[in-house]
Amino acid sequence: MKKQLLAILLALAPACVFANVGEIHLQQANIDPNNTQSLQRGARLFVNYCLSCHSASLMRYERVGKDLGIPEKLVAENLIFTGGKPGDLMNVAMFPDDAKEWFGTLPPDLSVIARSRGVDWLYTYLHTFYRDDSKLTGVNNLAFPDVGMPNVLWELQGRQEPVITTSRGHDGKEVKTVTLELVEPGLLSPKEYDRAVRDLVNFLDYIGEPAKHERRALGVKVIMFLLVLLVVAYLMKREFWKDVH
Repeated sequence: MKKQLLAILLALAPACVFANVGEIHLQQANIDPNNTQSLQRGARLFVNYCLSCHSASLMRYERVGKDLGIPEKLVAENLIFTGGKPGDLMNVAMFPDDAKEWFGTLPPDLSVIARSRGVDWLYTYLHTFYRDDSKLTGVNNLAFPDVGMPNVLWELQGRQEPVITTSRGHDGKEVKTVTLELVEPGLLSPKEYDRAVRDLVNFLDYIGEPAKHERRALGVKVIMFLLVLLVVAYLMKREFWKDVH
């Protein structure tokens, strides 16, 4: 209930209170894996803002197009910027040595990042970048302190700065609360940015296990079949045993 209230406050308030220093309260992503349009928008965001550094080497462009209802021609025109083909894996064109020099480490593959981190963590992470001039990238992150990744979505979100307030808890101890304040608006309104991040996280969840939703749908059908079979078996049992009694 607290997380739901926090999510509502974050959507309405210009400043976002996230956590006590040293903690992070995850926002709820509320993704819809069955929303094909959301997944299509997420795919567009992924190839435009993520795929230049992060690969998704377990996924092929062709599979994305097929699952999301995108014709192969549009896949080639709008999702592939490396000169590859629809049947290729979603790899980056950046050389590993260059990545280590620029970011200090090789950016991780994002094929299963939603499964390892969770969709709520990813949603929170993409909301909690803030200006930090002490970092080489100029930003830091509440969900991932001292992160080496720049805020690639800053043009969409805008720039945030941290505001730390101190209060006393019920036990009399000081409690520091971090507030992220939007000081420079982006191209999107806060509500539009929320939807964009939700779409991106939805797509990351999809590539983590593309067959998950098909498997779940098939599982429901199997369970329904077994329930019907159970009823038939019970009626047959009653018919066979009625003469015995």
